[in-house]
Amino acid sequence: MARTIKQQSTEEESFLRKNRGWLLAAAALAAAAVYNTRQARRTEQEEPPMGKFVEVAGMRLHYLESGRDRGGPPVVLLHGNMVSAEDFRLSGIHDMIADDHRVIAFDRPGFGYSDRPRETIWSPRMQAALFRRAFEKMGLRTPVVVGHSWGAMVAMALALEHPQSVSGLVLLGGYFYPTLRADVPLLSAPLVPVVGDVMRYTLSPLIGRATMPSMVKAMFAPRPVPMRFTQGFPTSLCFRPWQIRAAAEDSATMIPWVAEMQHRYHELRIPVTIMAGDQDKIVDVNRHSMRLHQDIPHSELNVLPDAGHMLHYADPQRIAHAIHTVARALSGRPAEEEEFLYAVGEERRNYAETRPYS
Repeated sequence: MARTIKQQSTEEESFLRKNRGWLLAAAALAAAAVYNTRQARRTEQEEPPMGKFVEVAGMRLHYLESGRDRGGPPVVLLHGNMVSAEDFRLSGIHDMIADDHRVIAFDRPGFGYSDRPRETIWSPRMQAALFRRAFEKMGLRTPVVVGHSWGAMVAMALALEHPQSVSGLVLLGGYFYPTLRADVPLLSAPLVPVVGDVMRYTLSPLIGRATMPSMVKAMFAPRPVPMRFTQGFPTSLCFRPWQIRAAAEDSATMIPWVAEMQHRYHELRIPVTIMAGDQDKIVDVNRHSMRLHQDIPHSELNVLPDAGHMLHYADPQRIAHAIHTVARALSGRPAEEEEFLYAVGEERRNYAETRPYS
């Protein structure tokens, strides 16, 4: 009996020696998961939701609302990947439009404080269906929909799948045609079953914190990152495991969706304004915005000089002007009432023009 116990002890010691590396790795991953989960909860306490919630199809959507109805259509703002509705407020566009319109900036599913149930694949089409129901519940009748980057695909899906729910589109730095993207496999990795779940709670938040500065720099290039973004945007929300999954799923579904929908763009009959930065390092302006303009002959195309992917920070007045122009065409208001200043006060214009850059 003593010999048997000794043999068992020897076998256990041998097992520990042989598998020491794996056991240490498992312990490290478990510790990282606990740390990242606590950090995510702490972040949500430090950065609480600043807007309101609407419940649609059993899930909550968070949104920022301001402005007033002066006879024109409401304006809905849909953000891109990684960020949230707060992005439009920091750029200044949200407040500029609010002088003349009811403005709603949504957190898309899984971003900011909006829910994203796992049992649904939240493609642009599914997100569009969700927002259509939100429009109905919130009394948003045929809004002008403004979409930036990934949000532009949702805006396009709304117009194509639910044409009676949208009166006009303003598409900023959008991705519209299937092209090879080296970032898609990398960003989609946290979506892989089992392995992806482990990554999202362990390595991905740490990698995200390390790579975020270079990613943000590329988004704003060739201009420096504005101080109002670096100091005002809650980037720590991006590293929550559930938002990492949302970003991964968005990355994985973008190419299949545009491959399917690219042949339908000509169906649009509503006003469409396409805008992009001429030095966008994230989405090629020639392959996407310029090509889309050719496929939608009645569209307007504006390419902003010396601007990158975050063109709404580079020239927020021009973006706001484009939105007002589309809204004016729909409301039939005379041009002089909606001239370039749109009753925006000097102080608000100076805010967007002269805020220091880091």
